Amino acid sequence: MDDNEITDWLLAGDPAIRWQVLRDLTGAPAEEVVTERARVAREGWGHRLLGLQADGQWAGGACFPGRGWRPPGPVVGDPDGQPWVATLPTLRLLRECGVDPADPSVRAAVEGVREHCRWEYAGEPFFEGEVEPCINGGTVAIGAYFGQDVEGIVTRLLGEQLEDGGWNCEAENGSTRSSFHTTICVLEGLLEYERAGGTQDVSAARRAGEEYLLSRWLFRRASTGEVVDPDWLQFSFPTQWHYDLLRGLDYFRAVGGAPDPRLARAVEQVRERRQPDGWWLQENTHPGLIHFELEDGDGAPSRWNTLRALRALRWHDADRS
Repeated sequence: MDDNEITDWLLAGDPAIRWQVLRDLTGAPAEEVVTERARVAREGWGHRLLGLQADGQWAGGACFPGRGWRPPGPVVGDPDGQPWVATLPTLRLLRECGVDPADPSVRAAVEGVREHCRWEYAGEPFFEGEVEPCINGGTVAIGAYFGQDVEGIVTRLLGEQLEDGGWNCEAENGSTRSSFHTTICVLEGLLEYERAGGTQDVSAARRAGEEYLLSRWLFRRASTGEVVDPDWLQFSFPTQWHYDLLRGLDYFRAVGGAPDPRLARAVEQVRERRQPDGWWLQENTHPGLIHFELEDGDGAPSRWNTLRALRALRWHDADRS
């Protein structure tokens, strides 16, 4: 397929894909993008996800399904993996779909979470956060996106940054080295918070976290230059809390500005994963219970990964054209 055919294939997907293709790849007029984005809450994946909320939560829990919860239909996904159906992963997916926070059905859903959802760890309200920085980073991203007060979580995260610039959920157990997984979750949260007009200055913390990733070329060990984890060279969606190279590169695309030269190795890896037909595959799906399938599984063409790869490469290459 040529680039126009790939674009047409992407535009044949769900509204969550289409509006982002229009915004990031085609240069469509703003009113067309807004109109398409509005459809996310009313049809397709976004509408289905919103319809699965009950009593202010998804699956009866914040991070894990509540006691006694059962899927509304046949089990989808790997029941032996981590469940991805509770409130945190569902709101994370709605944000990634780009559902409009101003839509009345979305506002009602988020208000339900604020009023009724509590963390399993100690019963705190959802938007007051939990204890692990990877969870809290995701919660900040969600809360900032949906217009909720997450100032307390941000304060906590700023106080938990490690000397090497990143974050690690194992710091409470004595770890002094940051984790790619945790760091990307926190960085995404701080960027969303900053863009939402948060009152705290998080720019220095965010830059230090970015430097942690950049000094490792997004996927290599600082000590030896070896690839940290070969799985990071395979791209999945949803990423959940997991890191991979495309997630890291797409974060820097979202930051914008001139690409750092140290992204070149990551960009090369992303280019190499492109298939002869022009798309990228779904790979390394993280096992667990899900609400429903978004695509056709590992080894099949992925609209999500193709969209994310194309827009990251377009941003990177634009600075060199």
